[in-house]
Amino acid sequence: MIEPHAPAPPRTTPPWAGPARLPVRPGTGRVLVLACVFVCAACGLVYELELVALASYLIGDSVTQASVVLSVMVFAMGIGSLAAKRLRWHAAAAFGALEAALALVGGCSALALYAVFAWTGAWGGLWANGSRCLLVAFSLAIGLLIGAEVPLLMELIQRIRRQDAGGAVADLFAADYVGALVGGLAFPFLLLPLLGQLTGALLTGTVNAVTGAVLVLGLFRRDLSCRARRLLLVANLVVLAVLATAAVLVDDFERAARQAVYGEDVRVALQTDVQEVVLTGGTGGTGGGPLALFLDGRLRVSGRDERRYHEALVHPAMNGPHARVLVLGGGDGLAAREVLRHPDVERVDVVELDEEVVRLARQDPALSELNGHVYGDARVHVTTADAFGWLRGAPTAAYDVMIADLPDPGITASTTLYSQEFYGLARRVLADHGRLVVHAGPVASRPRVFWTVDTTIRAAGLYTAPYRVGGRDSGFAAGPDRTAGPQRAPHDWGFVLASPLARPPLRLAPQGPHPHTLTGAKLTADARAAAGTRIGGLPVSTLVHPRY
Repeated sequence: MIEPHAPAPPRTTPPWAGPARLPVRPGTGRVLVLACVFVCAACGLVYELELVALASYLIGDSVTQASVVLSVMVFAMGIGSLAAKRLRWHAAAAFGALEAALALVGGCSALALYAVFAWTGAWGGLWANGSRCLLVAFSLAIGLLIGAEVPLLMELIQRIRRQDAGGAVADLFAADYVGALVGGLAFPFLLLPLLGQLTGALLTGTVNAVTGAVLVLGLFRRDLSCRARRLLLVANLVVLAVLATAAVLVDDFERAARQAVYGEDVRVALQTDVQEVVLTGGTGGTGGGPLALFLDGRLRVSGRDERRYHEALVHPAMNGPHARVLVLGGGDGLAAREVLRHPDVERVDVVELDEEVVRLARQDPALSELNGHVYGDARVHVTTADAFGWLRGAPTAAYDVMIADLPDPGITASTTLYSQEFYGLARRVLADHGRLVVHAGPVASRPRVFWTVDTTIRAAGLYTAPYRVGGRDSGFAAGPDRTAGPQRAPHDWGFVLASPLARPPLRLAPQGPHPHTLTGAKLTADARAAAGTRIGGLPVSTLVHPRY
């Protein structure tokens, strides 16, 4: 005989899932929770973008850094969302503690990362693994905390007024995505240009902490015990005090960190719309070093050896007609200085992305003296524009010589300027007898990158003559290896001279000025040395498939 099943006990709602006791009407409470979702989403995306930007600036290779930070964060958000299920019975208290922790970790992340960069010898060499682990650790911690927000907020909004799961998810994610949009736009257009990375992160943490505390201690305070309220209040006050103290001291911190990175004689440090610009030395005072110009942390000009670089860049290309010269980049005026040493030059057009670099080259006493006050010459004309976009609208066959004085091709931001499409535009702008010269990075330490540039130029229909110049004196390397230290810094510069009709002869102009550091014999010998490193069969770099 089969015993009948006992009737199932009635389903009861867990005590932690009951209606919240609110000081306002349910409709108002829902609006406040959704407003909190909006603000938290904006803050979360700012933390992500801040880590991506700082890692790209400090380490280089923005594509890799963005991929690492975002993928680790998304993974951690999933883990955090799963872990938050266990906190639902204390949703209000858990969310308050979560936001305080997120505000502290996210707000101080930029300070911590920059401190490690400045005082441990940077991201390269011995410290590379530990520094990158710190970046991953911050990405993981912030991702875990962001991921735990959504389940807790879902529980809080359902406790105000129960609705179908689909409707609740739609409301929550609508506020979340709109908040992410606002945070994503606020970071590059508001926080970064007006406040900088460090202060911007601290302000974001403050907004995050205040929002979480107001929601929990204001709207859901009746769900908390007296002890929980006191603990949350103290925790948030401590977090706000830490963030406020850091904000007050951030200028002193930046100065100390900048001196740790660049040395004691920093004279100019500014964040433009394009990049960070730092000038050191060049004053001639006791103990002052030679002038150095850093762009986004990478050494672009050193008074110790800039003449060797600029003479090798410019003078081989001036062997032939050179009445009309185009300089792409080179806002410091040093390439134009070498061009104007040829008295028969009629016009020099400089296309520079950052107008602040040009302003410094005009007005800074040390830099303007180094470039020979070229911007006071009536033959020099400056345009502030992106080189790629400018070439698209430039007249055909307008220039006898084109000088690409651009950042190393190994830097992701400059990859477009070393593509087949870019060189195709350059070929159209060159006269038939014209010459193009390209700074292609160090040969000895990055031969594959150098010969990829050569291959790409040839694919655009130009004949090439690669060469190099050695003897680099700078303690820092230009480009992605700037943080590798003097032992691993590149000790040469590589160049590619190109022409539309035939392989250009690699020699100095017979009637031109005599360079101080470059001779025809040395140029020939260094070209042979470069040819000995040739790597064949390399693919062409294009806009849709960069190879650097």
